[in-house]
Amino acid sequence: MSTPSAPATGSPGSDTDAGDRDHRRLVGLLALAAAAWVALWIANEWFWDAAVGWLGLDLGDRAVGAVQFFLYDTVKIFLLLLGLMFLVGMLRASLDLDRARDWLAGRGLFVGLALAIVLGVVTPFCSCSSIPLFIGFVAAGIPLSVTLTFLIASPLISEIAAIMIGDLFGWHIAAAYVLSGAAIAFIAGWVLSRFRLEKWVDDVVFTTRVAALRADGHVPTLRERVDAALGESRDIFRGVWIWVVVGVGIGAAIHGWVPADFFLRWAGPDNPLAVVVATLAGVPLYVNGAGVVPIAEALWAKGMSLGTVMAFIMSSIALSIPQAIMLRRAMKPPLLALFFGVVTVGILAIGLLFNLVA
Repeated sequence: MSTPSAPATGSPGSDTDAGDRDHRRLVGLLALAAAAWVALWIANEWFWDAAVGWLGLDLGDRAVGAVQFFLYDTVKIFLLLLGLMFLVGMLRASLDLDRARDWLAGRGLFVGLALAIVLGVVTPFCSCSSIPLFIGFVAAGIPLSVTLTFLIASPLISEIAAIMIGDLFGWHIAAAYVLSGAAIAFIAGWVLSRFRLEKWVDDVVFTTRVAALRADGHVPTLRERVDAALGESRDIFRGVWIWVVVGVGIGAAIHGWVPADFFLRWAGPDNPLAVVVATLAGVPLYVNGAGVVPIAEALWAKGMSLGTVMAFIMSSIALSIPQAIMLRRAMKPPLLALFFGVVTVGILAIGLLFNLVA
């Protein structure tokens, strides 16, 4: 009587076991990587603040403040670029984005713009940090007007800024700020949808590893998704890291050396072009909501009109030189100019409207 033979090496059963082990190992490594990313994110601001103390430097000194801002913000954006691009790559490789795109197309432009604004509100990113998600959405085939609406809404409607505005200016002003930001994003998205903009998106956005992975309906394994997302994140990072350094460096210099009374001098209540000056002056300042609202409150207390203050806040957090430099890697000059122009006009309109109402 013969005894059953053991399964041969390479049989379906052993392949399944090996695949399960590889899957569990990858899940564990992803969990460790996520924990390490969170730890680095939390430690980043603390480390650079502590380093100033360790070296016996004065953070109030403009040069020290500019260098500390540069180091902190560069590391922050690098972490966001790598983390978000990997996460977006994994999502694009895991989901049937063709079906999502078709669903979105079937709901109409207004629903798409509204969803982009909602997503922008719940993602607390600065003008530079939202760019990785924008690139991922464009590469996934989401309509460009919808992705540009998200790119406007994400930094412009800042939860931190809204809370601080409510505390310092009043909650009715905070509500008006949120509604105004949503209006700018929605109207800008609608205006941009009137143009055929895809020709002005850089080809590198569409030739990503994840896009090739899901070609012809292929359903990738976890290993394939991880490899493609890592490769795509690495490719994009190599293309933009130098622009991050240059852009943040410019922002840090302006952040450290432009005094607050500069804005009051040129955008005070006696200047009929105050809203224009405040909007343009806020662009190179490059601060987040937590940084700009206290400055704006001080300017308001000294007599700057409310609409001028709101224009200053919005332009500071929604538009920046680093953002423009980084977006140039994804947009061709005509689209970049159109994007900045539409948002700037929207902020000017809100500032003038606030001044008229006030």
